[in-house]
Amino acid sequence: MPKPAVKKAVPSNDVLSRLRAICLSLPNTRETLSWGSPHFRVGDKIFCGIGDEKGRLAIGFKLEMEHADAVIQDPRFWRAPFVGGYGWVSMGVTPRMNWSQVKAFVEESYRLIAPRPKPPKPKRARPSPA
Repeated sequence: MPKPAVKKAVPSNDVLSRLRAICLSLPNTRETLSWGSPHFRVGDKIFCGIGDEKGRLAIGFKLEMEHADAVIQDPRFWRAPFVGGYGWVSMGVTPRMNWSQVKAFVEESYRLIAPRPKPPKPKRARPSPA
């Protein structure tokens, strides 16, 4: 007997629009479709995503490990599947999201994932005229 189809949670236009505005306001970012869900990248690296996690809609982002450990004490958060050991956290999407908090988490994730600026090359000394 085949398993019944599980309905996947998908973001509403409002939720996706708000997350998109936060993510795409950061430098050098773009939206991609990965694993069938919207993800946001800086360069080629994902720093945020939104999608279904076992029938529940969630936003995922990377936090400093100590911050991730503290945040998951709140039942709205849990370690993200597969990458939770690296500081990735999932946040359940609810009708009363704290978007200021989401923005702060997304910005922390971006800061951790974005490439570091290269230091300027030292200038060569010009030979003095003889």
